[in-house]
Amino acid sequence: MRLVRRPALLLVASVFHLGRPAPALAQRGSPFTALTSLFTEWRAFQLPKRVNGVPDYSAAAMTAQQQALPAMQKRLKAIDTTGWPIKQQVDWHVVRAEMNGMDFDHRVLRPWANNAAFYVTVFNEQSDQPAREGPFADGAVEIWQYTFPLTPAAAAKMDSGVRAIPGLLASAKKNLVGNGHDLWVYGAKVMKDQAKELDALGTRVSGAPGSLAADVKKAQQASTEFAQWVEAESAKHTGPSGIGTANYDWYLAHVQLTPLTYTSVTALMESELARANAALAATERANAKLPQQPVVASAAEHAKRFNDGVTAYMAWLKDKQIMTVAPWMDGAMRARIGSFNPGPREFFTEVDYRDPVVMRTHGLHWIDLGTMVNAPNPDPIRRGPLLYNIFVSRTEGFATGWEEIAMNEGLFEKSARSRELVYILLAERAARAIGDLMMQGKGYTIQQASQVASDKTPRGWLSMKGNLVYFEQHLYLGQPGYGTAYVSGKHQMDQLFAARRAAQGAKFTMKQTMDEIMAAGLVPASLLRWELTGKLPDDVKQMLVSP
Repeated sequence: MRLVRRPALLLVASVFHLGRPAPALAQRGSPFTALTSLFTEWRAFQLPKRVNGVPDYSAAAMTAQQQALPAMQKRLKAIDTTGWPIKQQVDWHVVRAEMNGMDFDHRVLRPWANNAAFYVTVFNEQSDQPAREGPFADGAVEIWQYTFPLTPAAAAKMDSGVRAIPGLLASAKKNLVGNGHDLWVYGAKVMKDQAKELDALGTRVSGAPGSLAADVKKAQQASTEFAQWVEAESAKHTGPSGIGTANYDWYLAHVQLTPLTYTSVTALMESELARANAALAATERANAKLPQQPVVASAAEHAKRFNDGVTAYMAWLKDKQIMTVAPWMDGAMRARIGSFNPGPREFFTEVDYRDPVVMRTHGLHWIDLGTMVNAPNPDPIRRGPLLYNIFVSRTEGFATGWEEIAMNEGLFEKSARSRELVYILLAERAARAIGDLMMQGKGYTIQQASQVASDKTPRGWLSMKGNLVYFEQHLYLGQPGYGTAYVSGKHQMDQLFAARRAAQGAKFTMKQTMDEIMAAGLVPASLLRWELTGKLPDDVKQMLVSP
């Protein structure tokens, strides 16, 4: 579930011996438990208040939350971390970043006031991330978590979320005042999707215990009516929806903890797009005499090739000593192979149906999620999802980087054409990130950004006739830093591997490094580099102490 966020400018403590005196209110020698106790309070504080079971995102409630935040930030700053191990200092910065996320939401993003899609709370598929991508209201109904027919207890649990939907959407009509045109237009589209999900859910719960069936019907009607209202209102709101480059820079540094700027991220995306295309061209020439890869064409073929792909990938991880393979990992990967789709194919299906092993590398996500369940982190700050998608440089960035690392480690030695797919994947991530940056900093619309992403993606696989290209740009518009994190996070994880290799020399092993990464939890890549190398890089240091 995506937990909501809010603001008030945070003053950054110097927590790694930079020669400054401790703050006047600092608890010198304070134990790590002071931080974990504050973290528990913070997580309760950041949730919206509820009125008659409905999350309250009214102007008054949000103003009250914003005004209360500085006191929470002041308490965090007062914790003296002098002498703490790096891992615990990293935790302090994680909590600081979450508080900054709330600050940014109140000052800039204000999703409850600007983004109609914020009020979508029904989801039929599991996210491959620790929490839902993008900002969403509290109280999600995750249909995929339930087994049908529902038990009385399960029906009551689902109904607690469903029952709040009409009231939430009624309040949203008062809360939404933003002028970003695309956030209105595409918000109506995704709310229509929620109405469809609820319509289908109504059939599945028709005989469920209690009032669930009736409440689903009310929620479906409320969602349909709200989508119509948003659609009608969209013509009145004509402004751009991006946050601007200055706000983007602040968000990267203080929330995502990415030591880059709008300008440097743009340069990185263009560089990686060029590199991917150049490598693709060279690889295509080298493979010119090889047959094209056959595309999965039936349900039976899909089942066989995808299951074989999981088997081959898991065997490679184990046999080549890439990482420790726990018994549950095979099932976690196999459960996500999906079912055959006859078409039309979207971008990732074009890749997946040519070699199912390729996207199993990006399926590192499912190992991340499985680790959270099967080997939960003993650190309470790292045990669950970080707020505001702060984990994205590690999750999306490493999964993207792992595709190319696995290739270079020899995963595709017997399938040379698959190397082409890896470069196409990287090019697509860079292309859509450039579209994203144009929305946030240059005033591009989702339509314009989608066209940029489509035009720059090789082979025409990211088609403007599909839904994926628009879905991605809408997500990135509402969640700054997400669209670029695939490549900027990859860049930071590459820096981590390079630093480890340089420090360990001949003692470096992939298995040890991978196991330590997996054990560290889903913290931002910049902090992970500090923690796993034992050295605070200059670019990260500058970011962490900047006001």
